[in-house]
Parts: sequence; C-alpha cells; structure tokens
Amino acid sequence: MAPVLPALDLVLVEAGSPLALLAPKGLALLGLLGPLVLLYILKVRRKRLRVGSTWLWASAKRDLLARSPFKKLIAQVPLVLQALALLLLGLALARPATRGRAITGDHVAIIIDASASMSALSQTKDKPAPRIELARGLARDILSSLTPGSDALLLEAGRDARVVAPLDRDVVRLKSALENVRAHDVEGDLGAAVALAVDRLRQLGGARRIVVITDGNLAAPAALTGASLPVEVITVGTPVENAGIVRVDVRSGTEPQLNREQVQAFVVVANFGRSPRELYVTMREDNASDVLASRKILVQPGERQAVVLDFLPAPGDYRRGLIFDIAPHDAMEVDDTAYARVPAGDKLPVVYAAPDPQKASPWIERAIVSDPATTLKLVSIADLQKPGAFELDAFVVIEGACPDGVSGGDLLIVDPPPGKCFGTVVGMPLEHPAITSWESADARLRFLTLDGVTIAKANALKPEGPTQELIRTQEGVIATDISTPTRTGTLLGFDVGDSDWPLKASFVLFMRNLLEGARIHRAHGITGPARAGEPLRVRLPASAKEVEVKGPGGEKLDVSLRGGLAVVPEISKVGFYHLAWKGPEAGSLVAPANLTSPAESDLSSVMPPVPAGDDKLKITAAGAEPDAHNEWGWVLALGALALVIADVWYLTRKPRVSSAAPGAPKRPPAPERRAA
Repeated sequence: MAPVLPALDLVLVEAGSPLALLAPKGLALLGLLGPLVLLYILKVRRKRLRVGSTWLWASAKRDLLARSPFKKLIAQVPLVLQALALLLLGLALARPATRGRAITGDHVAIIIDASASMSALSQTKDKPAPRIELARGLARDILSSLTPGSDALLLEAGRDARVVAPLDRDVVRLKSALENVRAHDVEGDLGAAVALAVDRLRQLGGARRIVVITDGNLAAPAALTGASLPVEVITVGTPVENAGIVRVDVRSGTEPQLNREQVQAFVVVANFGRSPRELYVTMREDNASDVLASRKILVQPGERQAVVLDFLPAPGDYRRGLIFDIAPHDAMEVDDTAYARVPAGDKLPVVYAAPDPQKASPWIERAIVSDPATTLKLVSIADLQKPGAFELDAFVVIEGACPDGVSGGDLLIVDPPPGKCFGTVVGMPLEHPAITSWESADARLRFLTLDGVTIAKANALKPEGPTQELIRTQEGVIATDISTPTRTGTLLGFDVGDSDWPLKASFVLFMRNLLEGARIHRAHGITGPARAGEPLRVRLPASAKEVEVKGPGGEKLDVSLRGGLAVVPEISKVGFYHLAWKGPEAGSLVAPANLTSPAESDLSSVMPPVPAGDDKLKITAAGAEPDAHNEWGWVLALGALALVIADVWYLTRKPRVSSAAPGAPKRPPAPERRAA
C-alpha cells in the first residue's frame, strides 16, 4: 500500500512572485542612503591658521577658492561598504521570505475542477475573483514548487475529463497551458479525471501523486474514493450565499375564463444561503425585451419555492425560445437564468393511416378523439410517404402495414403483416393467446391492468431483445417496443377489434399514456430535457440531409446526423442551440440547454466530507495551515554586519611601508673607496 502523502502547505500568492516581503515597511531604512552619499560630497569647512609659508598648502588653497560647497563624488571603499551594509540591513528589516514548500514526487498529476460552481465569485484580499482563477493561481504555485527533474500532468475535470497538458518538465509550457482552463456550465465529475490520472501514472516508476484543486461543490463526492494512488484535494474559494433556478418545465394549457390556449411555465427557485432572499422571477421570449410575466417571491434559507408564470401565445410564438431570469443576480450568474421553448400548441396532431381510411378501427379512433387536446387526421398508407402531408411532430398510428421511412413523432403500429417491422419479426398466428404478464413499469402500461382481457387471435412477435417485450402470453409475445433514437414506438401484434380490450378502461388508459408521451416529446422537441455537459439529441425529419448547429455564442458545432437524429457530442454552455437542416422538408428549430443542478448551485460550503476508511484521500484548504515560508532576513543581517566590520577594519588598519614605495627614506650610499 502506498503511504499517505502529507498535506500541502501552500499559500496562494501572485503568479511570478516566489519571493515575498513580510514587512515591506522595513525598506524605509534605505532612505538613509541619501544622507550617506551627501556626507561624502560635502566639502569640509577648514579652520583658519597662521603659518610661515603657504607653499605646502597650494592644493588646499585652490579648494577654498571653489564656489560650490560640493565636491566630486569619488567611489571610496568606505562609501561602498557602508552603502551595501545599509542596503542589506533595510532588506533584512523587510523580512524577505520564499513562499511554498517543494512539491516532492517524480510524477505529479494536477486536476482542476472546471464545473459551473468554479465560475462563482469568492472574496479575496484585493477584490472578488472567480474560483477558477484562484485554482489556476494555486496550480501555478504547485508547478513553481516542483523539485528539479519532476514532471507534471494537467487535467481539466468538467462533465468529462480533458488533458490540458501531457506529462512535461517544462514549467513555462505547463503554466502557459493553464490559461486554457475555463469553468464550464456543467455539473462536474472529478471521478473521471482521477481515473484518467491514475491510468496515466500507473505505468510510470518513481514517486507518484495526484493533486485535485476544487471548490468542494461536488455532485458525486464518492468519486474521489477508491483510487489506487494517493489523492490530495485542495479546496479554494470561500462560502457564499447563492440562489438559483433548479428546475424549469413549460406546458400548454387552457385559460379557464377565456377558454384560450395558455403557455404555463413552472420554475423552481432554491435559496442556498443563510438569509431570506427577495427575488423577481421574469419570463420573456428570446431576442425580445418585453417581459411576458413576472412575480416577486420571498425564499427562506434552504427553501425551494415553485413559481408559475403564464401568458397567452400568439401564432408567431410557437417553438420560440423562452428565457427565465431571477434578479438581483448573485455570485454565480449561470444558475440565475434558465431556458425553455414555447410548446408547439395545446392540441396534439394525430395521423391515423390505414389501407382504407373509411374502415379504420373505430375503437382506436374513439380513444383518440376522446382526448380533447388532440386533432385527428385520417389518411391512407400511401399518403404517409408524401412530404409535408402532416406535421413533423405528429403522433402517427398505422394499422395493417409497416412502411419504412415514416416521418412524424411517436409511432403506434397495429396488426402489421408478417415480416420484419422496425427490428421485430412478425411471425405465425396465435389462437386465443392468454395474457400472462406485462411491463407495468413502462410508461405506456402504467396505471392499468390486463387481467381478464381476452384476445381471439394475434401474431407472435420476436423482438431483438427481451427488454423490448411489453405484453406476454403463454404462446409468445404480442406487443413490443420498437422505439428508435428519434421516437417512441409501440407495436401491437393483433387487431384490437379481435379482443374485448376496447371494452375495458385499461385500453383508454393505454391510449392516453401513448398520447401523453407523444405530447411531452413534442413539447421538448428532443429526446428529453437537454443539460449542459451532455450530448444534445434532436429529432429531425427522416429526409433531412444536412444539418448545421450554432451554439449560444454563434459558434458552429460538430454534429452527426443519422436516421433523422442529430447528435451534438457535448454542449458546455447553457442557452439556445439553433439547428437548421436541408432536404425535402427543410426547416429549423431551437433547443434549450440548462444547468439546473442543486449540487453546483449550493455554494454554502467548500469542504467536502472525508469518507471514513479511505486512508489514501487527504482534503485540505488552501491557506488553512500555517504559512509555509522560509525567512532570509537573518542571512542579510549577517551580511550587513560583515560589511560594517570590514569598514571598521579598513579605516583602522595600519598602512604598510614598503622600502620600494615612492617617498620612502633611502639608505645613504656607501662612500667610494679609491685604490691606494
């Protein structure tokens, strides 16, 4: 088992400042450099003395005749020593210190949380700053503290993990890559990033460590546990009060007094602060400044309050974008706004196709028209293949056939001929099959029972998998799920007229469930509510050939189109996504995407709980431990003392007299001796 790594003793400092002054006021001592230099350039005032001759004082006389009281500065040794001593002493009083301890480890993986909560503002010493900015600064400090020879890996943890910079020893290149880390409008998942870091470091030798920088607002805190390598979590930011929209839903209804169609929006606002919040909730259309509806609410601490907004739509309002906003905004603005779409209408268009429309099943027709929020259109099977014969999101019912390439929304096929139909094989006939079970958990069969239903004859169905079986009999399956990525499909292997099912309430409930599901899919226009960070799936006509997608900022996005399903792999921003396609049934639509995550909106704490029993996980707060710095003032003070001692020695030293030196007394020459 790998040992538990010690907690990081880090202090957040300004980027590019590994050396800090703990007492900058001590630099005021450097002001004495001016008087020191002044002492060396002022002329000495000489005393008047009476002497016998002035020949020896010629140079002093010339100095006295000069008009300026200053003389030329000469770089003397005492001046240099005294100035250096004063400089070192001033720096020593300023208490210089190097911050941050060395980050040990041969390979270090740094994971930065890039979820939506990292865009929230946190109070710092100077001014409020986004938490992602604090995380980048802390990551720069960690890179500066790496020991020589170590390499680092940078990862961004949004909805998915992304490698910002591979393993590298170039600190300058790694710090430059940090500028690409941004907070996204998504619910974060640190587990994927930790798993990716473990996978990259597992094959390497030497000491390995994983450092996670986050604000502690985790949708899945358990994702940090269970890693095979030690994980250190450092939290940044301060707790702040926040309120946000955590749910939004828009439906079509009826205004009771005027008996007109009405758009009804249900918005849930949550207050994650410690004090009550008075908020204004407004609704308006995209690219419009007029407010359609507004309400003033008071949300208590920890409370979630539902708000209902409605308006009467005009014909041009259908399928347009709706923007919901709460004011005043707070530290995290991304959850103060939500997006939706005006439903296509209160009445669901239903297309009923049969070989002979005049002989269509009256039971199915009666069940459809009994729903007042539907409009029924009877067509022939051939009319289904005509472009523009019905709306693209209509509920389609086909009896006695199974044609390919049928447009529209949700689909119901009744009593198809033998053969393959949307992946299900229609086989041999069954006489008096007895129903044994059905999928009551499926939305199409909820709230009903099939006990006592008698069927005279049916066709055995063989779906692609057992999960597609809906209604089972002793002889075989008689109803299957034929859904595709673009629609919900249901296949009945018998004519409802050959049974007593239409005489029971369960048949009406079955049809109502199908219509309600089609109505919900039509309201959203996609396979479900879109959330930022997840793939965006939009249902288009099967005849669509080319599609173009633009994001909230107007940027073009990559999209794949197959079988009428347009898929954008990942959306990282909230807002409206505009789709336009070409083909026989060309058109465009808008798809909203929201955050609506209580886990990201709750900014009341920045310290996730430490799971019990996990000795490989260490959680600390940046700056929570004592300041890890080394002061160097004593070294500078010793240097200043050494310079003072050198200055004293220089001024008090005895000059050595050399016999060869100019001016030294010469030995008298020896007398010459002449030869006798």
